[in-house]
Amino acid sequence: MSIVFNVVLPIITYNQLTDHGWGDFSALAVSGLWSVVDTVVYLLWHRRLDEFAIITMIFLALTLVVTGIGPHSTRLLLVKDSAITGLFGVVCLVSLATPRPLMFFMGRKFGTDGTKEGIAHWNEMFARFPGFRKTLKTITLVWGAGYVIEAAVRIALSYVLSTDAMVGVNSVLSYGMPVALITWTITYSKRARAKGEAATAAAEAEPAPAAA
Repeated sequence: MSIVFNVVLPIITYNQLTDHGWGDFSALAVSGLWSVVDTVVYLLWHRRLDEFAIITMIFLALTLVVTGIGPHSTRLLLVKDSAITGLFGVVCLVSLATPRPLMFFMGRKFGTDGTKEGIAHWNEMFARFPGFRKTLKTITLVWGAGYVIEAAVRIALSYVLSTDAMVGVNSVLSYGMPVALITWTITYSKRARAKGEAATAAAEAEPAPAAA
């Protein structure tokens, strides 16, 4: 459903509107509203807010703000849209300087059952195990760098490709990047977990020191 709302429908909407005489800027702005619909459907279906829904709403609000300011240039709108995703990458990188990186909170949502016990266990693991902290910081670093690079590429392409082409590129990258990052995160997390479990098992297998 998310792919339909964020990739298929924006491309179809843009093409249909421009075919019926709409300007590039207006068609691009309207086609971006499908992301808002996707978020509303998610909230109505699940009847709850989570970290990702909140982040999505914040960045949608930022998109509306930056769309409404400045000259109504199609090229500028594409650049602003790319800058929003780059901002998320910057937030990830800045959070590395805080006690808990951004992916600590994202991981806690998907790495626990949401109960008080599960959340407390997650917090305890982060406090006790340096390897666990390193894993979350590495994931945050990769996500931050990935989105900053993606934004830079999209901004550069906005000045090279036509508007029609960039609509398709934006739709593909908007899902291609998170799919790539999620796939890498799952693989890296499994390897880090296996390494941690092996180290724990090896430590437990060591014979206790003889009494003096």
